[in-house]
Amino acid sequence: MQVAFVSFETAHHRDTETNQRFQTILELFAERGHDVHCYCADFWAGEETTVERDGITYHAVSSGLEARSSFLLRLPFLLATASPDVIHANARPPEQVPAARLGAALARAPLVAEWYGDGGVDDTRWTRLATGRPDRIVAPSELVGTWVRERGADGDIVETVPNPIDCDRIRDVEPGEDVDVIYARRLDEGANLESLLLALAELRDRDWSATVVGDGPERDRYEQLARDLRIEDRVTFAGSLPLEERIAAYRGAHVFAQTAAHCVFPTEMLWALAAGCVGIVEYHANASAHELVEGWDRGFRTTSEDDLAEAILAAGDLEHREYDDRFDDYDRSSVADRYLDVYRTVQKEQGLL
Repeated sequence: MQVAFVSFETAHHRDTETNQRFQTILELFAERGHDVHCYCADFWAGEETTVERDGITYHAVSSGLEARSSFLLRLPFLLATASPDVIHANARPPEQVPAARLGAALARAPLVAEWYGDGGVDDTRWTRLATGRPDRIVAPSELVGTWVRERGADGDIVETVPNPIDCDRIRDVEPGEDVDVIYARRLDEGANLESLLLALAELRDRDWSATVVGDGPERDRYEQLARDLRIEDRVTFAGSLPLEERIAAYRGAHVFAQTAAHCVFPTEMLWALAAGCVGIVEYHANASAHELVEGWDRGFRTTSEDDLAEAILAAGDLEHREYDDRFDDYDRSSVADRYLDVYRTVQKEQGLL
């Protein structure tokens, strides 16, 4: 299948959650041998209009990120010339979705829009225009799907497809040291690590150990809070770790605690749950982590530090695992299949299959 991906800005320009999600989709299809093209602003040196990297052909629609207007004007005609089977557009910025819609009409191809929602879904004219143009909208969670519907999208065209993980990779990593509770996230203003530290402080008369994985501008403040709560000798701040070391840590840990106040999809938590951790989620209106543990006997939803402390105690009665096949459906191959199902469905609806 030939798929034309549209993303003015890519992960090669800027490393953001939205760009990484979109890059992952390109890689999933390239790995499977599909004909993958990405129409973007150029990010490479030299005057070539196309470059190929890891099975993905990148097309320079504009010269750099300063030429957004040029990108939007040229995009429809480049898509029409390419005649792809499906066009898949990043919805950030939303202006590129109507431009991709015109290209899809010229190419007689269905349009899928990817709405990751990192940073929210702004209520602007361009957003409302973008939500009404695709044949399907894909979101990483029900939370983001709700945001998109609130901006005018038809609920019947919104599909939820999660971020993928590599289950074979988890099984291949040796478990790390035993730890009772682990937390992993960038330590910024949205981390809300204080909820977990306060809950652990309520259990200071119990025997437990905790590890915090991640770095960021709030790390010093959180380390000081651990000292103020007199639990610093039982909480290890491990800093940023590569994926292999994080997986090892998750396979050795018993509980993964997710307390972030904003999260469109809890990818680190998913790695940890598949690696056998019990999941404890503090519910927040702008976070989707609770969706992973709903209806699961190894998952807990909490709303306060007291609830969180009680859940940590209750989790101690559950068996320790180093892998959980309940999450096999989140493997890269399964997520790629879900995208293929979306593509084939919109092709059938337009009489193209």
